[in-house]
Parts: sequence; structure tokens; C-alpha cells
Amino acid sequence: MATGTEPPQQRPSGVHGASRAAIAARHLRTDRWWLAPAGTAAGLFAFIVYSTWRAFANADYYAAPYVSPFYSPCLAENCQEMRGGPNWDLFGSWWGLSPALLVLIFPLGFRLTCYYYRKAYYRGFWASPPACAVAEPHAAYTGETRFPLVFQNAHRYFFYAAVPVAGILTYDTVLTFRDEHYAWGHMGLGTLLFLVNIALIWAYTLSCHSCRHIMGGKLKHFSKHPVRYRLWGWVSRLNARHMQLAWASLISVALCDFYVYLVASGAFTDPRIF
Repeated sequence: MATGTEPPQQRPSGVHGASRAAIAARHLRTDRWWLAPAGTAAGLFAFIVYSTWRAFANADYYAAPYVSPFYSPCLAENCQEMRGGPNWDLFGSWWGLSPALLVLIFPLGFRLTCYYYRKAYYRGFWASPPACAVAEPHAAYTGETRFPLVFQNAHRYFFYAAVPVAGILTYDTVLTFRDEHYAWGHMGLGTLLFLVNIALIWAYTLSCHSCRHIMGGKLKHFSKHPVRYRLWGWVSRLNARHMQLAWASLISVALCDFYVYLVASGAFTDPRIF
């Protein structure tokens, strides 16, 4: 018999709150739904470990005519001399750390705030939610309204910074048509890798949701803006492959850096095609 002295029972909150359907099971999926978030987390973690090592290494990032995309443009005085390359001494001699840390913040910020990457690491690392139709373990949900996730709203501004970085990497790719003595009219295996990488970098950058909004956002009549409508349609087709381009460009930029590392460290000789 109730005496009125029992403590009140707490109602579950979050996705198990009183306003949600009363389903006892955590989820009703019978497939291996955990493979996708686990694979995503593993892939992103591997890139984080590799890029952190290379960013702080401050070595083996230039082997004429190739410069690692992690170190371009080189903005400090302690940069390795790159003849005709992106040597811009803007920070002087007071910067004693790796020059990669000065430039990686822009492509890193662009990818961290990217709509696809948000979904990827929210699911892979935070289980928010872990997968479709699988309840997240968190009791409350605040979205991106609090620190630090409120800075996700800066994605468009990182897009503005990512475009000139892609332009600089395009310039670096043009320079790969030189040989180790800086003579033009040559092509190596690294040139092919850089060509593939820059194509993927541009495809990923232009497939961004912010780019799509810039092209066609706030237009009430596409018929009055045929050029922007055509650009919007082209970017929209790229946007449909944004996830694939995000992964492909992430892998290609790491492969380019690793290739430069092998050549610069003397572990591999760049094969010449002509």
C-alpha cells in the first residue's frame, strides 16, 4: 500500500521521454547498422593520427617539384626553400613551430563544419544518433546552439577561405610539370597524383552546400537569372555526390602528402613519364 512517502519516479528524457512512442527495445533494426558508424570513426581517426604526425613533423614536405598540400602555402620564415613555390614569409622568424599549423586551420575548419562531416563524426564519435532508427544514448539534445557547436555556423566563412587555398594547390599542381631542376615540360608519377587530387579538391569544395546556396539561394525567379540557374544546377549535381567527394578528396590529399614524404625522405624515387 502506498504511504505517500515514496520518492517520485523520474520520467525518462530525451528520445525515451513521455512524448515519444513507448518502445522498450533500443531499436528494431536487425541488420549490422553499427558497421557504417564504426567504419566512419575508424577512417576519420586514421586521418587525424596521420595528419597530426605530418603537421608537427616539419620535415620531408618538399621534393622539387612537389610540395605537400599540408604545407602549402608556407607562411613562416622557417619554411624550406621552394623555388617558384608558395613561399610567403608573412609571420617572420618568431614562428618556431611547423608552418603547416598556420595554413591547415582553413581546410580543417572547412571540413569540420561541413554538413556531411558533421553527420559523419556526430554518428561515429558521439553516437548522436549512431544510425538511422537507432536511439542515441544522450538524455538531452541541444543541437548546435551551445558552445562549441555554435561555431558550426561559420561554415560559409570557411568556404570563402577554402576557395583561395584550392587555388594555391592548383598553382602547386601546375608546378609539378617541372623536373627536379625546375625545367618545364616534364611529368612524373607525382604529377598524376597531384592532378587527381586537385580535381577532387575542387569537386568537393564546389559541391559544398554553402556554394550551392551562393549560386541559387534567395532567388525567387530562376528564369530571370539564367546564368546563376545553370551554375546552381551544375553545383547541385555535384552536391548529390558530396559524401563520396568528401572521402575521395580526404584520401587523395593524404596520399599526395605521403608521396611527397617518400620522395623527400629518399625512400622512393619519382618515376618520370616524360
